[in-house]
Amino acid sequence: MAARRPLTGEKLYAPFKLAALVETLREQGIAAEECLRGTGVRAEDLTDPTVRTSVRQYAQACRNALRLSADASTPFRVGSRLHLYAYGMYGYALMSGLSLRDYFRLGVKYHLLAAPMLTIEWREFPDAAMWTFPDEFTFAPSAELRRFLIEQQYTQQVIHLQDVAGHDVRPLKACFSYPAPPHAAIYEDYLCCRCVFDQSRSELHYDRAILDERPPLAHPLTSAMFQETCEGLIDKARASAGLSGQIYEILIRRPGHFPGMEDVARTLNMTSRTLRRRLKEEELSFSEILDDVYRSLAVEYLKTTHMSVDDIGMLVGFNDVANFRKAFRRWTGQTPSEIRRETAREWTSPVRFSRRTPESEAVRGLSSD
Repeated sequence: MAARRPLTGEKLYAPFKLAALVETLREQGIAAEECLRGTGVRAEDLTDPTVRTSVRQYAQACRNALRLSADASTPFRVGSRLHLYAYGMYGYALMSGLSLRDYFRLGVKYHLLAAPMLTIEWREFPDAAMWTFPDEFTFAPSAELRRFLIEQQYTQQVIHLQDVAGHDVRPLKACFSYPAPPHAAIYEDYLCCRCVFDQSRSELHYDRAILDERPPLAHPLTSAMFQETCEGLIDKARASAGLSGQIYEILIRRPGHFPGMEDVARTLNMTSRTLRRRLKEEELSFSEILDDVYRSLAVEYLKTTHMSVDDIGMLVGFNDVANFRKAFRRWTGQTPSEIRRETAREWTSPVRFSRRTPESEAVRGLSSD
């Protein structure tokens, strides 16, 4: 089961990885502007929730880090900063899964939400659960850059599993497809396992026995909410065509923090006037797309959580619940309570229940990749 390849040039991701890299280099006395040189990203963008960056921009910052830093531990230290809570909805989906097996499965399924620098896979064997990295950063021509990125990625994977498990879960072994670098001794300091080089492929092995372990934040309703939201909204964004699809994807990156038209236009490198004109050509308006995002999120939360209508209204950007209820009826022709009652009838229906067992959901998740 493999994730889709990263879209290296598309500006889809909040700059959380860039922020971690900049902070690591700042500790070494390197200015943010030097780290970001040639990326098109400014230091102030790193704290702007409306800014989106691309895989290619992050790769350029890593090239800068290789040039600027003499500290071989830099990629490991960056990876150590990237806890799952920095990843938004993707991270919450992984942390609320019902088992560590869910963590592996969902980590692949929704990997495009994680500003991915490579393709990942996971495999389950009788005695091991294993991350594999099949494409070895094929977009990075420099062997030095590829090594930097995989050192960071391995550290992230170790940190992420510990975030989910809530305790120290160490790999059994880390395999690397390249020769041992001069700083090979520090690998075990960060990965906490035996590290072997010159292997046929890069792999990170764990004891299979951990897969049935229940994470401390596991919760069926929370897990369902984040999985359904990730799946439904990302699928819809990917399926959308033209400029409207790009805008939809920008808007759903941070539910509850919706950028305005001027900010979206700036993200798309155009003026708001050009954005308005191009949307008119698609017979749409910015407000219609924003309404669709509000509607999609509200319906997902109503169907997959027990949150109050007031709380859902706040999550989708309404401070006044009366305005939210009025808008919801305009979007759907129903009230939030009517949607909830319909959902309750579906879940108690024998036919519905037979299709939505945990086992069938797992199969559906696997088959949709």
